[in-house]
Amino acid sequence: MNLKIVNFSKFLRSIILIIGITFIISLFINNKSFSYKENEYKEIYISNGDTLWSIAKEEKENNLYYKNQDIRDIVNDIKLINKLNTSNLFANQKLLIPYKN
Repeated sequence: MNLKIVNFSKFLRSIILIIGITFIISLFINNKSFSYKENEYKEIYISNGDTLWSIAKEEKENNLYYKNQDIRDIVNDIKLINKLNTSNLFANQKLLIPYKN
């Protein structure tokens, strides 16, 4: 089988179009950020009377990581990060809290 390019300019445009479409699709699929920064965490230890709600309220007021977030979302985030199944806390229990300066 002997293939011959009849119209070279049309062939070249087709190749460029295919490469362009492939490049554009790869930009949408490869949605990684190269400025990725891992979260920083602080450790807090639970005192008698502490609740997830009170901790979330304090973090909302003093932690830029939780600025402008709903307290319920902060409570859920703290539970998720610390793998808590319930909202029960115990004295001297350690929690990790993400923070941002």
